[in-house]
Amino acid sequence: MLLAVFLVGIILLMLLIIKFKVNPFIALLAVAIVMGLATGLPLNSIPTEIAKGFGSTMQSIGIVIALGIILGQLLYETGGTEEIASLVLEKVGIKNSPIAMNITGVIVAIPVYFDAAFVILVTIAKQLSKKTGIHFARFVTALGVGLIVAHCLVIPTPGPMAVAGNVNAPIGPFVFYSLIVALPASLVGGVLYSKLTTNKFFKDNSIVEAALEEATPAAQPVNNGPKPSGYLAVGLIFLPILLILAGTVVTAIIGDSNPAVNMFFAFIGDKNVALFIGVIVAIFALKKYFPRPLEDILTEAAGQAGMVFLITGAGGSFGQIINASGIGDYLVGVMGDLNMPLILLAFLLSQILRAAQGSATVALVTTSSIVAPTIVAVGASPVLVGLAVCCGSVGLSLPNDSGFWVINRFSGFSFSETLKTWTVGGLCAGVTGLIVVLILNMFSGVLPGLY
Repeated sequence: MLLAVFLVGIILLMLLIIKFKVNPFIALLAVAIVMGLATGLPLNSIPTEIAKGFGSTMQSIGIVIALGIILGQLLYETGGTEEIASLVLEKVGIKNSPIAMNITGVIVAIPVYFDAAFVILVTIAKQLSKKTGIHFARFVTALGVGLIVAHCLVIPTPGPMAVAGNVNAPIGPFVFYSLIVALPASLVGGVLYSKLTTNKFFKDNSIVEAALEEATPAAQPVNNGPKPSGYLAVGLIFLPILLILAGTVVTAIIGDSNPAVNMFFAFIGDKNVALFIGVIVAIFALKKYFPRPLEDILTEAAGQAGMVFLITGAGGSFGQIINASGIGDYLVGVMGDLNMPLILLAFLLSQILRAAQGSATVALVTTSSIVAPTIVAVGASPVLVGLAVCCGSVGLSLPNDSGFWVINRFSGFSFSETLKTWTVGGLCAGVTGLIVVLILNMFSGVLPGLY
């Protein structure tokens, strides 16, 4: 009965989002209520469990989501993202420009949302194609895959932050190992895959460029005045990440030998404090480059954060109902009977949800909520299970995903060309990431921070 309710609930969630175009926030809450009723939870406990799940999720990641979006908006408004692309290209070289585009995507996607980042950088991709003679489709694939890999894997983007919170993974190790997983995944899916397949899918680069001229609106930079250097922009992105890592490493080394130092680094390494410091530093460092008042920029960021808060919190509510109803415990038993490793199960479930309903964030939050109770029961690493969930959300972007149409619209590709480049490239990246996670799992007994 519990398994049937679980499967019907997942199918209902997909139908509401895909078929009936219901907002994911409303869909997640509706299905949570239905599943609570179907599993026999007392009527008065269903609202309590929903509120509990929403509140605990926001307690874990709400501040980080807000600060991460603010940091991204500051870099976007001042033109810092464009300067990152120029810096990476300068260091990597024209010959390796697809790699430069891929790395740029990974860096920029950490603070800037996927859609906005692609629209900003696709013009640079076009310019590079004309300048180097390298097929435009290679740049689009390299950029798109780099963006989605970082969007789904690297904190402080909301999705992976929600995953780390749901599976109770330590933030420092999660950040460290996510970077180890993200880099090969991005290079294989974005650079190697595009190099091997572009000539098969596109016979004439001029056709793509002509379509791009028609399909892409004139992308005007937000900031037409002076821009911060690429070094400054990259430094501002990695400052909170380095603070988090420093807090984890120093406190682990010092232990109880120096309580004052330990407490200080634990404080600045806290994810909320690290992001707050990053935002404050960014405000002062970028102040002279603001094209409009800071208050307007913050208001814009707040508007972007609103729906993210709702969807992420509702995903926590959905997971709480699953746990309270006993479905989570039942899945542990089923998984034991199937003898399927939890890492593989987490990847497959995330991949299925991503393909079925389109949103990587919904797949991340929902899957991590489902598998979280089983991690302790089977003795798995919360870091590696969380990263497997993240890898599953990378690939198989289909027409029910807004990112699919962003790539299609702003690249000038046909429907089938978008599938061949963006969708399959993302799938290759996700599978590559899973392979790296499985390799890390083989050495989990000796690698630090995984448990």
